[in-house]
Amino acid sequence: MPELILFNKPYGVITQFSDHALHQTLSDYITAPGFYPAGRLDTDSEGLLLLTNDGKLQAHIADPRHKLAKTYWVQVEGEPDEAALDQLRRGVQLSDFTTLPAEVERIAAPELWPRQPPIRVRKHIPDSWLALTIREGKNRQVRRMTAKVGLPTLRLVRVRIGDWTLDGIAPGEWQQRSVALPSMGRQARTPNQPFKFKRP
Repeated sequence: MPELILFNKPYGVITQFSDHALHQTLSDYITAPGFYPAGRLDTDSEGLLLLTNDGKLQAHIADPRHKLAKTYWVQVEGEPDEAALDQLRRGVQLSDFTTLPAEVERIAAPELWPRQPPIRVRKHIPDSWLALTIREGKNRQVRRMTAKVGLPTLRLVRVRIGDWTLDGIAPGEWQQRSVALPSMGRQARTPNQPFKFKRP
C-alpha cells in the first residue's frame, strides 16, 4: 500500500532534499528514505507538503488534471471588498494565464504558530485573512492572484490538499500514513473549518 508523509513545512525551508547554500531543506526534517515531494510549496510559504514513495500516488497528487483542491489561509495587506473577492471567484487575468475560478471568503485570524521571521507590519494599514481554495498550482499563483486584486500577501499557509490537512502537525513535524489509491480526489471540506494544530 502506498505511503504518504504529511509535513508541516516551516517558512524558509526549500522543497528539495539536496543541500542549499542559503536555506534549510527537507533533509533537515525528514529522515524517511525513498520519499519524494508530490508538488511544491514556495520557500516563503508554510504549511502542508505531501511526500510519497509511490510514483502513481505522486502523479495523482501533483498532476493538475486531477484538480485536487488546495486550501490556503492567506494574510493580506488591506481590507478586501466584495469586488476583489468576486474577481478571485471568477478568475484573475495574470500576465501569462487566467486562473480558474477560486473559492474565497474572509475568515477570522486563525490560531497559528508565530512565523520566523515575523511578517512586516505597517502601522496605518490593516491586514485581513482569507481562506482561498484553488484547483491548479502555477508558480506563486496565490500571491500573484491577491496582488492582482490589490491585496498583497503577507503570509501564506497551505492547510489542505484534497482530504489531507495539517490537523495535529506542528511546524517542522510530519506524519506517515498508508493510503489507498481509490480514495484519492474527493471533494475538500469547508475551507474555513477549524484545525487543531500542535503548538511547537
